[in-house]
Amino acid sequence: MKFPKPHTLKQIATLIDCEYRGYEDFEILGINEIHVVEPGDIVFVDHPKYYDKALESAATIVLINKDVACPEGKALLISDDPFRDFNKITSHFKPFKASNNAIATDAVIGEGTVIQPNCFIGNNVKIGKNCVIHSNVSIYDDAIIGDNVTIHSGTVLGASAFYYKNRPEGYDQLKSGGRVIIKSNVDIGALCTIDRGVTGDTTIGEGSKLDNQIQIGHDTIIGKKCLIASQTGIAGCVVVEDNVTIWGQVGVKSGITIAKGTVLYAQSGLGHTTEEGKTYFGSPAQDARTMFKEMAYVKRIPEILQKLKNL
Repeated sequence: MKFPKPHTLKQIATLIDCEYRGYEDFEILGINEIHVVEPGDIVFVDHPKYYDKALESAATIVLINKDVACPEGKALLISDDPFRDFNKITSHFKPFKASNNAIATDAVIGEGTVIQPNCFIGNNVKIGKNCVIHSNVSIYDDAIIGDNVTIHSGTVLGASAFYYKNRPEGYDQLKSGGRVIIKSNVDIGALCTIDRGVTGDTTIGEGSKLDNQIQIGHDTIIGKKCLIASQTGIAGCVVVEDNVTIWGQVGVKSGITIAKGTVLYAQSGLGHTTEEGKTYFGSPAQDARTMFKEMAYVKRIPEILQKLKNL
């Protein structure tokens, strides 16, 4: 998430009331999670296990809960609670804006697009040409939708990320300041839920087709011409490359890559990155042919046991 204009290290430190290490006029351009950071970004880290990863990342400003040596060319924001202060920054630059209209006055809707009754179109939403948005669709703030997109009834684009910190008093949510981007020629079925990115974009690639009742987690990127069948759940920060087919009731773990041309058979549970062009089945998912052979061997166990008894 980029700021509307650059800010200095001192300005951000003042905003969140923390100490800093580095030049006070060190330029800050935005905030991002570790997997999408760029130079000029703030990244936060609050556990020693991840200090090195954050300090060595592309981010040039690290919001951290320990006064460590500052890497050359970078700056530090020293906080007793980086999670809390990351939320403060998000809230400052991306505050919640209440809507007074079913379709926001600043929404941009392209020529030939049809919005059916009872839809909600949030602030700063952009919808391209020749789209059909069926009834009872909710499109939260800042979403971007391309041309020739169809979205069926009950779908929600842009709900908050499922991202929490466990505190003694209860779970504390990491606020979402990202977007949902739907590229052109995408079809989205009924009752789908696509969460906005925490700081980046959750993206559905051009020409992809989603069945009914699919959940796409925050910051996940779906490639071009993917097919995803009903009741599939894809966690946050997953990369689904082009031409992937995912059949019904598949569950996908966060932070992995589904390689180009992968096929996942129905009711599979995927917890690892796949190889390009391979087919997987089972939970945990493995090479489909291997899995089917193992199932065939299991069916023969009673026969084998009976033969052993007869020896």
